[in-house]
Amino acid sequence: MRKTFFLYLIIYVFFSSLLHSQNLLLKIEGETERETTLIDSITYKKIHLDYASIKNEVLSLQNTVLKNGYIENDFKGINKINDTVFLASLHLKKKYQKLSIYYDTSILDKKLLQLISKDIFKDHFIIDIKNTDDVLNFINAKISEKGYPFSRLYLSDITIKDNTNLEANLIVESNEQKRTINNIVIKGYEKFPRSFLKHYIKIKPSQTFNLDAIKKKSEKFRDLRFVTEAKAPEILFSKDSTTLYLYLNKTKSNSFDGFLGFGTNDKTNKLDFNGYLDLNLTNNLNYGESFKLLYKGEQNEQKLFETNLTLPYLFKSPIGLDLALRIFNKDSSFITVNQSAKIHYQINPNQKVSSGILSIQSNNLLNINTSSTIVDYKSNYFTLAYQFLKRQSHNAIFPIKTNVSIETNFGKRKQTSQTEQQSLIALDAYKIFNLDPKNSIFLRTQGTTLNSNTYLENELIRFGGINSLRGFEENSIYATLYGLINTEYRFLLNNNLYAHTLTDAAYLENKITATKQKLFGYGIGFGLFAKTGLFKLNYAIGHTENQDFNFSNYKIQISFISSF
Repeated sequence: MRKTFFLYLIIYVFFSSLLHSQNLLLKIEGETERETTLIDSITYKKIHLDYASIKNEVLSLQNTVLKNGYIENDFKGINKINDTVFLASLHLKKKYQKLSIYYDTSILDKKLLQLISKDIFKDHFIIDIKNTDDVLNFINAKISEKGYPFSRLYLSDITIKDNTNLEANLIVESNEQKRTINNIVIKGYEKFPRSFLKHYIKIKPSQTFNLDAIKKKSEKFRDLRFVTEAKAPEILFSKDSTTLYLYLNKTKSNSFDGFLGFGTNDKTNKLDFNGYLDLNLTNNLNYGESFKLLYKGEQNEQKLFETNLTLPYLFKSPIGLDLALRIFNKDSSFITVNQSAKIHYQINPNQKVSSGILSIQSNNLLNINTSSTIVDYKSNYFTLAYQFLKRQSHNAIFPIKTNVSIETNFGKRKQTSQTEQQSLIALDAYKIFNLDPKNSIFLRTQGTTLNSNTYLENELIRFGGINSLRGFEENSIYATLYGLINTEYRFLLNNNLYAHTLTDAAYLENKITATKQKLFGYGIGFGLFAKTGLFKLNYAIGHTENQDFNFSNYKIQISFISSF
């Protein structure tokens, strides 16, 4: 008897759970076959677990047809056909197509309404009824942007205008005064230079409060090397003030770069070494300033010393200052000193324009002047420059996606016996084309031209080396005009290691020697990114247009960029 009882109990529990877990079918029909077809076209959920789910689905569908213009729809109820099938009846009735909305002209202007309607009149505008929710949300967002984040928007007095149209009044309620940013509090990096906040990020006190605009502007912090945004901005509202909280962290933005190069000397057939030092210091004084020091000691007895100082937003103004000093020494032939001072204006985070002066002085160091083209001279130029820079902050190895720099210089060169008009124009532009997360193409073009009636050897443009034409010695090529294209195909092996090909091509003219020449560089390289910095190695072979390809004319260039 006891065994029979437990057997019945097991059977009851098992089949009871199956009964309770069975699916219920919902069918919704209209008053006519046409209405049923329209309801089916909306697509509603037909399979449910319980009756409450069925009821919510019918109410949801009723709300959907209401928004589509069936404002007089009539829900007849839900009937149970059997244990698993339920039938709901919904009479759609007449569909209304258009809605005329009457508004207060002091709140909304026609420029705003032109974005949402093609039919605008003196005191009302007309929209499709199906777009009502989107239109009201859009208007409410625009009102919030004007400093009223707690405004309430709704339609009242909805009435039938004619057979296919409705009309209503637009009511906007706001129980507060216009909100502006009264105070800005920076957490984490309290010494962040406020001038950047005002002129670069474009956020400042007394600005009309607009949360969406603030979040969009705060994304510009990604373009600053010395700061990161810890989390999204937050707002504290009080009765009579609005406080904006920004959460920032100061980041490592200094870098040290050096490389060691070696290759076969064509004259001695021995291995030669050369290298350089590149030091960049950024925002160490919490002013946003940057200082660069570059020194190159090259195997062809050339020496280069260069410093650059950038002081942004002087006296909290949108104007900044760029100072530069460049000293180039060619063995015992000559020494050239370039000094420049430019005032720049940051148009936006990506664009900058500048103007200033460039002064060049060169002296002949030869005791006995065997060259008539190496003479003492002084040049003074007026400079205009433009830069476009776009970063890809998600990529630590290649942080800059696009960089375009154009500089024009117009002035005079003075010698002992004559003065001559000159112009010096330079372009440097590159872009990374990301094919997918692992594959990319790097394309760079450089070019400089010196325009003059006569030319001196110690004023010629110098290029070649790891940062221009690879496979050649640093600054070993002289020209009055040159154009250069660098290309690389890059493959990311993992998040910290990449390999690449390199193909360089250059064209040059030298009007002193009356030569025109084409140069090429080919090779491969790889880069390794670690916590200590970025290690790069290039193997490149350079040759000229009429020269046989020779694998012995190689250059191996190693560099290491360390951030601190």
